Amino acid sequence: MAKLTFYGGAQSVTGSNYLLQVGDIKVLVDCGMFQGSSDAEEKNYGKFPYHPAELSAVFVSHSHADHTGRLPKLYREGFRGTLYATPPTLDMAFIALPDNLSLMIDSAKRAGHPPFFSQKDLEGVIGLAKGVSYGEEIHLGPDFSAVLHDAGHILGSAIIEFRFEGKKIYFSGDLGNPPTPLLRPFEYPLGADYIVVESAYGDRIHEDRSTRKEKLRSIVKETILKGGTLMIPSFAMERTQELLFELEEMHKSKEIPDVPMFLDSPLAIKLTEVYQKYPEYFNKETKYIIDSGEDLFNFPGLRYCRTSEESKSINNVIGPKVIIAGSGMSAGGRILHHERRYLSDPNSTLLFIGFQADGTLGRKIFDGAKEVSIFDEKIPVRCRVEAIGGYSAHADQPTLLNWVAQGAEAGHLKKVFAVQGETASAATLAGLITATLHVPALVPAPDQTVEL
Repeated sequence: MAKLTFYGGAQSVTGSNYLLQVGDIKVLVDCGMFQGSSDAEEKNYGKFPYHPAELSAVFVSHSHADHTGRLPKLYREGFRGTLYATPPTLDMAFIALPDNLSLMIDSAKRAGHPPFFSQKDLEGVIGLAKGVSYGEEIHLGPDFSAVLHDAGHILGSAIIEFRFEGKKIYFSGDLGNPPTPLLRPFEYPLGADYIVVESAYGDRIHEDRSTRKEKLRSIVKETILKGGTLMIPSFAMERTQELLFELEEMHKSKEIPDVPMFLDSPLAIKLTEVYQKYPEYFNKETKYIIDSGEDLFNFPGLRYCRTSEESKSINNVIGPKVIIAGSGMSAGGRILHHERRYLSDPNSTLLFIGFQADGTLGRKIFDGAKEVSIFDEKIPVRCRVEAIGGYSAHADQPTLLNWVAQGAEAGHLKKVFAVQGETASAATLAGLITATLHVPALVPAPDQTVEL
């Protein structure tokens, strides 16, 4: 007998955490932080509702914090099994997690309590990691195995397939939004009996990919002509690298004016170096460019700001400029300093290129707030606010539906679970799957257990 429990990512975009039990063997899919919601901290600090010491393995779909952020805590509470993920995922996770720990320590000090994991816990979970390639079968027990497939979301992201008792269940992780400038398209859940599918954009359709570059070009040019600053809150993984790739192309072809551009994110800089380490994970076109000797993520006029002094020196650059900085939802990081300085400037632009979760500063601005609080200071929002949905690294509704439909073609699909989306988004996608594919689809409740 097999059963699946949804301990995170149920009616929530963040906190991905699923427990799959086949016979006596227990494995976990993702162990992410909860983010954005008012009770996120309480959930992150709370004890796991299962015994980490009983887990044989943890499989990580990709390196974003809402899928990896509680891994050291899992070690702290007794996990000593094997941590499986692709090599790029492990590299990026173990660059990002110390950054998360540093932010957490600062936050915990202000709140008057210790962080929910330590450097020792981080080092412990790193010691349990094993990198696996796409397509490599991992044996977990009698008639129980796992295979990772390309999810096309960020470098090394994986769809996780489990084979057990003659059945297959696929966990989408976060699905990509093909075609992307850098990565291969995702693979499909062929012959699935069960599918756990993300639904962040389950009720939305992205703008056409072909228009996104034109919109970016237009926003860059218009902001520069006004003499303003273009601020781009960017996620350190994938969105930043795609953005640099497209800005480099525009710069090379002289489609945009030659102005100073800044990558003001030490984390994004480190992660960009990981991208350069794994060219075999790129699509054919990108590999061709690399093979021709071009540096994908560097071009004249672009400056990498690693230190706080380099970040502060951006203020000394008079005239139009482009600043790419984390965090992607304006929930922290260096972007806040630039927003405090330029949100009130009607000649400047704030450009969102990723999902803005409920409760974050980015979402408040995206929803039209005329004034926001940054570092306890009231800042009027007078700048132009734009968003390019085509930069989302998440599949939209038609893409998600098609992905599930491919899994249903063999006629084995018994049930679909819509997760990792706000309740309305997940419910919309589940309803559409049921109506169009005639397969039962549901939005699991937090802590709900289902038999497979």
